[in-house]
Amino acid sequence: MKAPPPGAADKFKSSAPRVFPAERPGTLRASRPHLGLGIAAAVISVGVATAAVYALKELAPVVSLSVVYLPAVLLVSAYWGLPLGLATSLLSAAAFNFFHLPPVGRFTIADSRNWVALAAFTIVAVAVSTIAEVARSRAAEADRRRAEADLAAALARELLGGTETPRALAAAARRVAESLGLSSASIELGICQGEQRRLALPLSGADGIQVATLLVPSDLPAEAEQRLGAHIVPALGALVAIAVRRDALQAEAVETAALRRSDDVKTALLRTVSHDLRTPVTAIVAAGHALGSDSLTPAERSELSDAVVEEGEQLAALVDKLLDLSRLQAGRAEPREDWVSLEDVVLAARDSLPDSSGEVRLAVDPDVPPVRADAGQLERAFANLLENALRYSGGLPVSVLIRRSGSRAVVRVVDQGPGIGPAERQRIFEPFYRGWAGTNSRGEPWTGSGLGLSIAKGFVEANGGTISVESLPGQGSSFVVTLPIEQPAQADPGPEPAATLPT
Repeated sequence: MKAPPPGAADKFKSSAPRVFPAERPGTLRASRPHLGLGIAAAVISVGVATAAVYALKELAPVVSLSVVYLPAVLLVSAYWGLPLGLATSLLSAAAFNFFHLPPVGRFTIADSRNWVALAAFTIVAVAVSTIAEVARSRAAEADRRRAEADLAAALARELLGGTETPRALAAAARRVAESLGLSSASIELGICQGEQRRLALPLSGADGIQVATLLVPSDLPAEAEQRLGAHIVPALGALVAIAVRRDALQAEAVETAALRRSDDVKTALLRTVSHDLRTPVTAIVAAGHALGSDSLTPAERSELSDAVVEEGEQLAALVDKLLDLSRLQAGRAEPREDWVSLEDVVLAARDSLPDSSGEVRLAVDPDVPPVRADAGQLERAFANLLENALRYSGGLPVSVLIRRSGSRAVVRVVDQGPGIGPAERQRIFEPFYRGWAGTNSRGEPWTGSGLGLSIAKGFVEANGGTISVESLPGQGSSFVVTLPIEQPAQADPGPEPAATLPT
């Protein structure tokens, strides 16, 4: 197994430091201090007690002064365990016997009652060592539980903090490996099989269904494997299950929003078909029936014929817009790029509008180069922008300004209409959205389909451009189209002709 790169663990720790309560001096730790320090403490404390007995002989009988050695036995037994505690009790008994009990200077006990001191030291050592071991084991267990709680909190932050699930799973696996001191760990969604070098631990949710697999090295220490199975895997499985369920709910929410949007579009389309298509069809049918009458004058017959043509053109334009919108929404409006003059495109868009639409004034800077785009799509886009601008200008001229700005060409379509409020500016490029209706140059109300601006936006963006609107209520509107400028490839001039010497 490959070890993590140097510094990876330090970097990981610094990103989410674990905070433990500071240990107070004199408290028991989960691990014993160094054995050498314990031996030194035993020898020094027994020596200090032996010297203290000499000073206390004037105040109390020697036999009763054996209690002076008890602090040494208590200290060593509590911090270094039973073996060193028993050794300290024997050393204390030997020192007390050799230096203070008659006959002094010999390891013999004349009075059998002095065996009580040695027995007391031994009992104290055993009792204190046992109590200290219990306290130490509980402290170690508390440290493990605290570390597991910190790990669970860190895993919850990683998996439920809004990060993408694959990245969150990788971060959670790193935290598990760091917590247990493993060389590697990974979390895979679904059921994975273990192998010779990797142990597969199933991660299941509260319902018992496996949602992922934790893969760890197979040569786990027994303690680490026990911690994984008893505490870490159940918590990790629950968190991964919640994260997977959250992703599923988010996907369902997105799908629901898309379906709702699709229903809105279908509803708007049906409304448009039922009104905008029926109106010209009704007019054409009525005019067709009237043309069959023998009582019509030539002037009335010509007027009805013109009405049929006009309504038919409106019907064809609406059908074209619906087809354009369908191609854009289906992603099938791939541009056929070629070098295009924006001036020619705008003029063609203006000429495609009915003569009664209104006046369009064009101003072009001389330094605007051709752009690489689909001329037909841009013409449809600008035709819709011009139609929209003329609709709201109330018979006043519409200005089109074409200039160069750095590496982009900017086309600005400016009308003199009532302007667009902030709330409407957020929605005017949505399909089937209709703002204020306005009137045309003849004072007749416009009843647009709500498709023009959406189609213009789609065709402009399909050609790598952007479209935006600048407007204030009562001060007209300006639609700004920007398109990228590419430098045309220069033709290879070929080899220079060889120079000829004059004869």
